[in-house]
Amino acid sequence: MGAVTNDFSSLAPALTVGFDLDMTLIDSRPGIKAVYDRLAAETGVHIDSDLAVTRLGPPLDDELANWFPREQVQAAAERYRSLYPDHAITPTPAMPGAPEAVAAVRAAGGRPVVVTAKYGPNAELHLAHVGIEAELRGWLWAEAKAEALIEWGATVYVGDHTGDVRGAHKAGALSVAVATGPCSAAELRAAGADVVLASLTEFPGWLASHTSTAA
Repeated sequence: MGAVTNDFSSLAPALTVGFDLDMTLIDSRPGIKAVYDRLAAETGVHIDSDLAVTRLGPPLDDELANWFPREQVQAAAERYRSLYPDHAITPTPAMPGAPEAVAAVRAAGGRPVVVTAKYGPNAELHLAHVGIEAELRGWLWAEAKAEALIEWGATVYVGDHTGDVRGAHKAGALSVAVATGPCSAAELRAAGADVVLASLTEFPGWLASHTSTAA
């Protein structure tokens, strides 16, 4: 099981690497689609779940606002989150290379942490399901992710969205982008990513080179 804590009291090791969750560590599209379909069936509101899962990254309320009147978004979000554990966790696999990327951080003497816009308890369930152990902060999007990255002393942040690039840079961390989510490699470079990888399968090799250079 993925043990998750929110203890900021210990001193960060020399290397702390942050990871985004959706489309970085996990392929959450099948699970999120299932929840949207269930929510649509319950509410009678049309949700194009195939479209919605092509633009993961921003907060849930932003997506729900495309389908529900503004005054109904909060209630829809609460119901979505309550449906999530039963419908989204099991169908969601780790992204290729994700466990190995986290293990590579530990092998380098570092600490992996996860900073995500996802609701924290549901994010914790995902980490446990795919067997990834890391400290976690949820409900932080784009520049707001810097809050946790700074508290943890993260020097690298890995994500798939241009919002992750902005969060890394606000924290003064190196932005390592993976082109496995809604943003293309070109979009990630244009947003200012310091490093762009095709996927996390390339991360251990990059990390070894990065730590060697830093040393």
